[in-house]
Amino acid sequence: MFRPIRTLIMMALVFISGVFYERYQHGERCIAAGGEMKSGLCTGATG
Repeated sequence: MFRPIRTLIMMALVFISGVFYERYQHGERCIAAGGEMKSGLCTGATG
């Protein structure tokens, strides 16, 4: 019974870590383009 629950927990952790990784990458691309992040949105980027 523990194995399916463990699998669901692992899938949730992997999904959450992927979301945070993508947000970090988005911020890096924004800064590289000359913008800045405000509330999760890139503003002032040229490109």
